[in-house]
Amino acid sequence: MTETTHPASRVADRVAASDWGAVAGELDAYGHALTGRLLTPGRCRAIVGLYDQTERFRTTVDMARHRFGSGQYRYFTHDLPGTVRELREAFYPQLLPIARDWAAKLGRPAPWPDSLDEWLAMCHAAGQAKSAQILLRYGPGDWNALHRDVFGDMLFPLQVVIGLDAPGADFTGGEFIMTEQRPRAQSRGSSTTLPQGHGLIFTTRDRPVASARGWSIGPMRHGVSTVRSGRRHTLGLVFHDAS
Repeated sequence: MTETTHPASRVADRVAASDWGAVAGELDAYGHALTGRLLTPGRCRAIVGLYDQTERFRTTVDMARHRFGSGQYRYFTHDLPGTVRELREAFYPQLLPIARDWAAKLGRPAPWPDSLDEWLAMCHAAGQAKSAQILLRYGPGDWNALHRDVFGDMLFPLQVVIGLDAPGADFTGGEFIMTEQRPRAQSRGSSTTLPQGHGLIFTTRDRPVASARGWSIGPMRHGVSTVRSGRRHTLGLVFHDAS
């Protein structure tokens, strides 16, 4: 199956139409937030169909081999499919104010320029020059261990995963899970069922947490629970490149 063509503005319009005030509030409170529907079922199926077009990817990772869990994912080359490129470009300016706000709260540098292209050029100059956009495939019994997508010093604090299959119809299980390490307390966990065509924005590494002394760091990790049946595909959008 090849990717179908749609007006580029449709994807950008759907990203922009999200209630970004509410999204920012959810991210501040929990470290993750669902968007509305971004992709139609047809466009989701078109992206899933790219998985077997191996020339579109720079590498394939078998999770069990590396003890990351079970399942498989592929990193796109820099020649991204149109929909993937449009989504990434549409999300960056919406996420940028949140990233800068978090950096200010934590007293960290905020090196991210207004332009995604300029930020990626900075990544490449620092030795992070490989595409980090991911298409993931899980079957029955597959899962993803808790982890962070940190590939070097150049880091954007938010990323997005988009569901490409319909939970309950195409697969069961496979919830997106996050854990947050709390200071002087046990970790807190959460799970999200990712609807087809919707995005989940989540913390790459950590988030600011209000405390009696101001703002502290809340380290977070993400993964995927065991898929019970069917096949689950997701698209991962990362806003920094890999080393």
